[in-house]
Amino acid sequence: MNFDDALAESGGFGRFQLRTILLMTLARVTLPFHFLLNNFVAAVPSHHCDIATLHDDGVFKNLSLEERLTVTIPVQEDGTLSSCRMFAEPQYHLLLNSSNITGLHMVPCQNGWVYNNSIFESTIATQWDLVCDRRGLNQATATLFSVGLMLGAALFGHCSDRYGRKRMLLVSYVSTIIFGFASAFSDNFTMFAVMRFFTGVGLSGLNIISMVLCIEWVDIKRRTAVGILMSMDWGVASALLAVVAYFVTEWRHLTAILTTPLFLAMISWWWLPESARWLISNGKVRNAHFYLLKCAKLNRREKHVADIQPETLSRVLLEQNEYRKYSYLDLVRTSQMRRLALLTGAMWYGVACAYYGICLNITGFGVSIYLTQFIYGVIEIPAKLFIYCTLSKIGRKLSQIGSLVLTGTCLLCNIFIPEEMWLFRTVVAAMGKMFSDTSFIIVFLYTIELFPTVMRQNGIGYCSFMACVGQSVAPLIMLLEDVWVHLPSTIFCLVAFAAGISASLFPETQNVPLPETMKDIKETR
Repeated sequence: MNFDDALAESGGFGRFQLRTILLMTLARVTLPFHFLLNNFVAAVPSHHCDIATLHDDGVFKNLSLEERLTVTIPVQEDGTLSSCRMFAEPQYHLLLNSSNITGLHMVPCQNGWVYNNSIFESTIATQWDLVCDRRGLNQATATLFSVGLMLGAALFGHCSDRYGRKRMLLVSYVSTIIFGFASAFSDNFTMFAVMRFFTGVGLSGLNIISMVLCIEWVDIKRRTAVGILMSMDWGVASALLAVVAYFVTEWRHLTAILTTPLFLAMISWWWLPESARWLISNGKVRNAHFYLLKCAKLNRREKHVADIQPETLSRVLLEQNEYRKYSYLDLVRTSQMRRLALLTGAMWYGVACAYYGICLNITGFGVSIYLTQFIYGVIEIPAKLFIYCTLSKIGRKLSQIGSLVLTGTCLLCNIFIPEEMWLFRTVVAAMGKMFSDTSFIIVFLYTIELFPTVMRQNGIGYCSFMACVGQSVAPLIMLLEDVWVHLPSTIFCLVAFAAGISASLFPETQNVPLPETMKDIKETR
């Protein structure tokens, strides 16, 4: 008997599994909230130099506000006021001819900025003047958050394989709450950036552990359905984020509100099971037997597991070095694991870089930032239904390759669509977001099925680390639009295609039992 047989006897997919998924959802909704939070709290509204107290001569004081702006701040080619430059002295002749500013001496803003608060009451950009020469600090917060995710992936990936899924999940909940609220109450930008870094560390554990824990409790036939079902919360929460951000336009309040669901998650943690697969692989067969009995009872299959004893489970996951502790070094000990680690790392990097490259560019399509975010969230729901069909019909491998190639194609197409055709650009971008999202869903499920139980969280932790590298690079790539406006899209397109090539080198895992030991990898790869 292997574990999948024991799980099938106790109910491979029933009330026990559904309850576990629903309890996880309370915490998982905070993932897109915080992953995409930077789009709103770090938004830069339109602004211009503050001229209120710059000049005290009588002529200037007698001018209207519009006239003061005309003689003080140059107008750009698109007709808007310059965001970062002003005239060294008032140019009163511009009241007669405001179009001729050639040769006039300009300087950076001397007394701060005035911001348009019609969309955002406040953001970190307006709070600490992260504009003009300090504009890059806005993207730096997203990058620091991603670096925190990288550290968290490595930390929680290893610790959840060593100390258990459930225990480390609680650590993730507590740390995210503490640092999430600390971010909202930060007194200065440095404190905010550091708190966002540690929020990323905590969220990373929630991200990688929740999916693995649920998949390890599901039988072979329902793995695809459960993977898709769990990913639904991301699309719904992404759309909900747009609604909440529309009504809560003050960045401190928004950050705090989006962290609060974790309080309910902490309460629900007591009803979560530990992974029986992990318990058996670590020699805790009596605890695994206890959870299997709970699973059977809730699924009303007590009679089917009456003959399963702890001694039976002790023979499920045996190998030569029984119950030994694994680490990230085991990813490179054998040629099979080195190949698996190299290819999965490359694929996760490409998937994440392209995905966040699309997610971070929600202001370049001519429609409201809230509407774009809402569309991006809603489009993920049909994407889930679409990918469920493809995973069932053509398997993991072709679905992963196809989704990545289509993501790159949409990015490529938008390079050649004029900005005036904003509706068409938004539709193509939404399609790219949909395909990118499907690639993220597949890669999580695919990787869980590729790594053995004894190394699964280490493997997912490593892959999440590589994904966070891609995520942290994405906002920096966005800065390259100053070099050429289409350069970021070109890079994201090439990255998506490269990830598709990596996916083509994997075996198919559809309807194949989860590998349990390192020996299983050696035998099947």
